[in-house]
Amino acid sequence: MTKKIFIILITGVLFLSTSFTLNNDKFFEIAKNLEIFTSIYKELNTHYVDELDPNTVMRTGIDAIMNSLDPYTVYYSESQVESYRLNMDDRYNGLGASSSEIDGKVTVVEVYKDGPCFKAGVLVGDQILSINGSSTDGRSYEDVMTFMRGYPGTSVQLGIYRPAEKKEYSFDITRSEIDVPNVPYYGMLNESIGYISLSTFTRDAGRNIASALRALRKEHALEGLVLDLRENGGGLLSEAIDILGIFLPKESHVVSTKGKVRDRDQLYSTRRTPIDTELPLAVLINKNSASASEIVSGAIQDYDRGLVLGQRSYGKGLVQNQKEVGYNSRIKITTSKYYIPSGRCIQSVEYENGEPKDIPDDRREVFRTKNGRPVLDGGGVTPDVKISLNEEPEVVRALMNKHWIFHYVNDYIKQNSDAPPMDEFVYTDYDDFTRYLVKNDFAFETEVESALKNLRDKAKDMSQVLQEINSINSKVSTVKEDDLIEFKGEIIRQIEIELAKRYYFQEGKTFVRLKNDPEVEEAISLLEDPVEYRSILQ
Repeated sequence: MTKKIFIILITGVLFLSTSFTLNNDKFFEIAKNLEIFTSIYKELNTHYVDELDPNTVMRTGIDAIMNSLDPYTVYYSESQVESYRLNMDDRYNGLGASSSEIDGKVTVVEVYKDGPCFKAGVLVGDQILSINGSSTDGRSYEDVMTFMRGYPGTSVQLGIYRPAEKKEYSFDITRSEIDVPNVPYYGMLNESIGYISLSTFTRDAGRNIASALRALRKEHALEGLVLDLRENGGGLLSEAIDILGIFLPKESHVVSTKGKVRDRDQLYSTRRTPIDTELPLAVLINKNSASASEIVSGAIQDYDRGLVLGQRSYGKGLVQNQKEVGYNSRIKITTSKYYIPSGRCIQSVEYENGEPKDIPDDRREVFRTKNGRPVLDGGGVTPDVKISLNEEPEVVRALMNKHWIFHYVNDYIKQNSDAPPMDEFVYTDYDDFTRYLVKNDFAFETEVESALKNLRDKAKDMSQVLQEINSINSKVSTVKEDDLIEFKGEIIRQIEIELAKRYYFQEGKTFVRLKNDPEVEEAISLLEDPVEYRSILQ
């Protein structure tokens, strides 16, 4: 036996011995703590003053374990599994409408064109009173939505109340597979700059982006493209890879997954022949752009293929798999993380109340793009061009949060059911809106008024201070009365978006949102300035 072989054998034995010892120590700790856990439960069950529900106690313990991990590792009990499956599979959301809880009632907030609800005559604003004859009173929003979901081909009877007409209706609706467009709108922003919006990475997202790009190139002298991924929470990894294949050379490495089990690590590359690898490209993201959106925007950034504009993305770079754990329950476990071409991981490293938490740049590791530009890991994709959005005015926030615009548009549509062509649509009845607010006693409390109210309570025995507080409050009230005039433009924009959802569905909503959009305007400016565009990428 040569000395070299002897060293190799000894090294291997030491490695296996160390590995066995580490695993043995770990298994001992697991067994020890499981025994302690069982003993604690036995003692509680025997001696605790009140009767314990085993399901509740154990679920509390399981939830505590899950809460100590990332928010995407989740346990589903037997009763939750079917609801989870119906939630996660697009085929089962078969009514063609989305709902939300408004003023304590489950209310239809969007109807998809040509879906079952659209064909049946359900309108935005309808309140759901009953499902298959069972009243929704006293039921939570989640319970109501569980009853509404089901398999394509099955039927459901909805009892609804239409506030705008003060009438009740009953609809028999057959569920079907709903094809919600993942490219709700594409078109030209001006004579040379195109625009494509992608709302989600569902089936055929790549094909639809490619079709939209080909149509724009065929019909226009395209010199730049804006790809809008704002509010896009992700979806299928395969579609993200397909979309990147439109803009990057074939067989470009775009994402990899790495976890504890190295044999399961995977490297993904583009497979298709690209459509255009040179067209100037601007990708829009915001704080709600997540997962597949971050893979696309991050890979575009890492290859210096285009500019990323907006705000730092959400920071979800985790891969989950489901495992059966007995008694028809299951666990969704994070098994690996996504890494994009520069080698960085887009996953956030800190959470607060279940949401990713921003960490300072000096605590994030530096990686390099293809051209050597520094990029950071540890929490989403940081844009090449950061765009700070103005804080939403309090009056607009109040109108939206309390659903004043939503209710007004429901009434307005009743009197104005005919819509002009989408590209000619403009809302011009602002006086009608303000009269509606006066008629319905619109009021809201500003943050300053709330602070003054608290201060007044603390200074109730100080007359001079109270006089000053009342004087300031009076001035605030005067300023507040002018808010409906000062922020008229933003309020009209929100009314137009709500109207467009009724008149033109998702396409119209996206189209109207482009009006006076500062991020889109910045993207156009950069795409029309080749020198500035190239200087940022270099």
